[in-house]
Amino acid sequence: MIRYGLLLCVACWLALAGATATAGDLAKEEVAAYFPPPLQVGERLAQLPAWPITSELRPDDGPIGYAFESIDLAPIPGFEGTPINLLIALDGEGNFLDVALLRQHEPVFLGGLGEPPLKDFLKQYQGLSLSSPISVGSKYAGADAVRDDRRVVLDGVTKATASIRIINQTVLTSALAVARAKLGFAGARDTGPPATVREDHYERLGFDELLANGAIAHLKLTNAEVEAMFADSAVAGDDPAVQQKPDATFLELWVAYLNAPSIGRALLGDAGFARLQDRLDPGQHAFWVATAGREALVDDDFVRGTNPRKLTLSQGSTPFELRDLDMDLPRPAGQPDFNSQLNLALPPISGLDPGGEIKLEYALLRKKGFILPELIFRNADLNYRPPERWFDRPPPPPPEWLQAWQARRTELMTIGAALLLLFTVLARPRWVVEDARRLRAFRWGFLAFTLGYIGWYAQGQLSVVQITGAIKSLNAGAGLGSFLYDPVSLLMMAATLVTFLIWGRGSFCGWLCPFGALQEFSALAMRTLGVRPRRLPAALGRALSRGRYLILAVLVASAALAPQVAERLVEIEPFKTSITVVFDRSWPFVAYAVVLLALAGLYYKFFCRYLCPLGAFMTIGGKLRLLAWLPRRSECGQPCQRCRHDCAYDAIHTSGAIDYDECFQCLDCVGIYHDAERCAPIMLYRRKGRQLQPSGRTIADPA
Repeated sequence: MIRYGLLLCVACWLALAGATATAGDLAKEEVAAYFPPPLQVGERLAQLPAWPITSELRPDDGPIGYAFESIDLAPIPGFEGTPINLLIALDGEGNFLDVALLRQHEPVFLGGLGEPPLKDFLKQYQGLSLSSPISVGSKYAGADAVRDDRRVVLDGVTKATASIRIINQTVLTSALAVARAKLGFAGARDTGPPATVREDHYERLGFDELLANGAIAHLKLTNAEVEAMFADSAVAGDDPAVQQKPDATFLELWVAYLNAPSIGRALLGDAGFARLQDRLDPGQHAFWVATAGREALVDDDFVRGTNPRKLTLSQGSTPFELRDLDMDLPRPAGQPDFNSQLNLALPPISGLDPGGEIKLEYALLRKKGFILPELIFRNADLNYRPPERWFDRPPPPPPEWLQAWQARRTELMTIGAALLLLFTVLARPRWVVEDARRLRAFRWGFLAFTLGYIGWYAQGQLSVVQITGAIKSLNAGAGLGSFLYDPVSLLMMAATLVTFLIWGRGSFCGWLCPFGALQEFSALAMRTLGVRPRRLPAALGRALSRGRYLILAVLVASAALAPQVAERLVEIEPFKTSITVVFDRSWPFVAYAVVLLALAGLYYKFFCRYLCPLGAFMTIGGKLRLLAWLPRRSECGQPCQRCRHDCAYDAIHTSGAIDYDECFQCLDCVGIYHDAERCAPIMLYRRKGRQLQPSGRTIADPA
């Protein structure tokens, strides 16, 4: 116990130690190498970490753009804990000239997928306007990116979702900082502190009253008015309804700011407004948008929880990304007959001033031709500003970054349901375990889910990289906000912490670790091939098991004192090779993972028990366990040794006591305890014509 305490103290001290602030990598001459003549790079600005770019062809025009390193303006920690550094160049109108990779430490791009997919992703920014909402999709193929005058959806990189989202946020945050300072983009620096909703102020108003006082903005366009918008285009006169019913309604559009209680409660009802408040993160803004007429906001192609492509919301020159909250709430009576309506939210770190004027642009589309048709857009604009009396303008709140989890809602719900099932079985295991075949079916089924869904599909493999990454982030004073970019892993961390308090380390290592599950399937395959399992000598096994703590201590120390060394040392884990990239890696890493799986076939869960630094950390966390939950009888170990001989983990001592530090919670001994055909004390008493009553005695952990 003393060595565990010392290890934790050293880890905490190293994690909280001070560090030099992050700074850029390039000098002026190095930046100039990216911009050949006739472009010229000027001296770095004193008030902003950016280099002005001028042109020899237009010497009197001043800067035509700016280049800057993202790490100077948005040092957002990556998945591994170290900020990504990019060289970004904007022209004078806020268009991206280039985004080049300078430095990154993301595990999936270091020896896993390699840097080419990341560099290909960054190429997508070239020519895009910062005025257009830019978000990341789920596919990785240039042809699928959506590019028009309103929005851009970049293709992501498979198996690197969290890292790509961090990189996109890094690009946008740093670019917006320069655009606001030098290009006239609206932002907090120009408009002052944003307004905040007066949550204690409520006026009971009806829909018509909200419409009359400007709390709801309304736009109505007739067929003739829309036709006039397309009059100068190749699709003029293509709408036959203009001749038949020129004054008929083509589009009615309503928008309202939902965070204000007087608006939100009127539109959603009291219960719906309460649900909305529970759903939103602190500082996050929500809007209600509805349509009527021939044109509808939502069509058959719309996917709930995503961005409505027809809408663009902006304030000043700054666009904001709207995302459907996927909340279908009952509407109070007295509202118009809408053909579609959505509750939409901005990202938590949007910087929107809810009391200021916003512009909602609704894209009207017509097509010319049938094969590769020409798409012609016109925007219907609706300006909106809710009543000022419902807002205060206090000093701006402390910066806070939150990542929306909506994109992974299905994975989170699926894994959450699986965790609920597992925890129910662990809490009340008797029905499952008393039949050996039933337990075997449940265990192998759940391990298959852990490997296939949590590991390979949802990329939820916890790793020592998250520990070293947290140390690096804390050491740099950056906090742990980057963990929010990976909601599946964060869910797994939270679930593991809960199991620490109840069952110890075994719940994760025995049930929820994808590589641990892969080792068990490797052992099953070896048994099928006739390979008999072996056991290391007890003394050697104990020595190797203690070695895990030394490996963990070295990784913790190197993460705090020599981060680049830590990046190489974490490869002792085969998780990235076998789970993250599914063996699609160079042969030395694949060979190492295969050797470990072969050893797991000979010596049960060899890596978990003798090498895994994450397992060592889990064992330390398991010291928080409040219950000795495995049932024991007074005859266990005195003299019965049945469970000890069957335990593949050597977690039962000759005294019958359970060593919870070594227990992987497979439930085999619990099954024997409840099975009258396998529990020796029950069998003995039955032969004597007596009934054995469980004593309820719990044998203490060995010292």
